[in-house]
Amino acid sequence: MSATILHLMGLDHERLSFFYQGLDQRLTGVEQRRVIAKALA
Repeated sequence: MSATILHLMGLDHERLSFFYQGLDQRLTGVEQRRVIAKALA
């Protein structure tokens, strides 16, 4: 769901990361996330 919200905000969830405790972290995690196209229709 967060990938879809980021997509609606114009952000690429796969490229979005932040530096925390010495590591680059991703907001949507490392498991496979996708934009839910049905939610956009």
